[in-house]
Formats: sequence, structure tokens, C-alpha cells
Amino acid sequence: MERNAVNPVSWSVEMGFNQGEVVSGHSRTLYISGQTAMSKEGKPEHDGDMAAQMALAVDNIEAVLSEAGMTLSNLVRLNVYTTDVDLLFQHYGVLAGRLGAARVAPTTTMLGVTRLAITGQMIELEGTAVA
Repeated sequence: MERNAVNPVSWSVEMGFNQGEVVSGHSRTLYISGQTAMSKEGKPEHDGDMAAQMALAVDNIEAVLSEAGMTLSNLVRLNVYTTDVDLLFQHYGVLAGRLGAARVAPTTTMLGVTRLAITGQMIELEGTAVA
């Protein structure tokens, strides 16, 4: 698989994401459903704790990737939904650090939403990965 970043501007790279990516030579695409701070038993975790919810949502993204034989480095698209954009920005380093450690800067969209499906959840991540 070959990835080529498309960045007509540079400010997004400094924030940890590319404006676009051209992916070629891949053979598999994984579409990842929204992942929140849910335990393996399907129980919501970390009510009111954005940083902990973010960390667990990333863990859950990684679990789906791993089950498909992929890692965060295969992530080419990430959608971030949050009930509190300002609070998310205070804890965005949790996500940015994990992506940076994987040496990946997927195209990213962040949206503020009124609520998520599970009461108390403040962050949901969905993505697309290629291998």
C-alpha cells in the first residue's frame, strides 16, 4: 500500500491530520463503526471523563483494527463526534499522541453533536483503514 498526503495548506499537518490522502495498491478496506468508551461487555465507562473516554474509544478502534490484522497506521479516515468540542480540544492530545506514535495523520473531521446514542458518552470515533 502506498499513501501520499495531499496538503495544499500546512496548518492541518501541524494539528496532526492531512487534508487528503491518495491511497493506492491496497487490497483490503475496513470501515469501522463508531467506537465509544464501552467495555468489552458493552457497558459505558468513564462518565464525565473526556480524557478517559477518548483513550478507551481509541483502544476500541485499535481492537477492531487488530481483529482485521491492521493497526492505527492503516487508518486513512477518522471522524470524531463529540458532545463538547471545547472540552475535546482540552484532551485532544490523548488522540493526537496515539496517532503520532503510530506515525499516521488520517484525514479527519470533527463534529459537535447534541448527544450520542449512549447517555453519558461524550466522544465517538469512526474510521476507514486500508491494507
